[in-house]
Amino acid sequence: MVADFVSADYGWLCSPNRKEEAQVLFKAGTNRDGYFTNEEILEQATHAMDILKKYFPYNQHILVYDNAQTHLKHAPDGLSACQMVLNIPKPGRNWLFEIPELNDQGRQAYAPDGTKLKKQVQMAPRTLPNGEPQSFYFPEGHPCAGIFKGMAVILQERGFVREAGLKRECPGYKCPPGRIDCCACCFLYSQLDFVGVEMLLETHCKK
Repeated sequence: MVADFVSADYGWLCSPNRKEEAQVLFKAGTNRDGYFTNEEILEQATHAMDILKKYFPYNQHILVYDNAQTHLKHAPDGLSACQMVLNIPKPGRNWLFEIPELNDQGRQAYAPDGTKLKKQVQMAPRTLPNGEPQSFYFPEGHPCAGIFKGMAVILQERGFVREAGLKRECPGYKCPPGRIDCCACCFLYSQLDFVGVEMLLETHCKK
């Protein structure tokens, strides 16, 4: 398999002397080189940007990717309404986000038996309509400190009192066309900070 960048003006992305290039070659497959992961995509993007800055600094460059799942990956604790619970969890329970546990090299960590290790973290905070930060978990000193607030409370804090009374989701997540106030999940998902969550690739290329 070949992963590379090509331009209508410059051809394949490489240095003028062709000693530096962004091309990645690997044999795809479980028992071969594996598959091109999001981490490797970010590494290739970094190499591509280094070549562009070094040899073609006088132009503005745009890296174009297709909508493959490995390109669309978001941060592990990134914002998403799909799995959120509607109400405050019962005592002794909480709602946390499960993400891969990484090793010292920043890659997936594995248990001795080969299973992937995971850990639970809080979902990253966002911003209220008035610009103030909004944590999705109750603060220290609160009777429910560290517990997920639930979509209903999150909506209330944003000033959407009526929408806080909506059902969690439409059957099968099949919302009526053109509606965003049919369920709490759909309405929350339509909020600007939820819509504008960047992919890891976007964030990486802006650094």
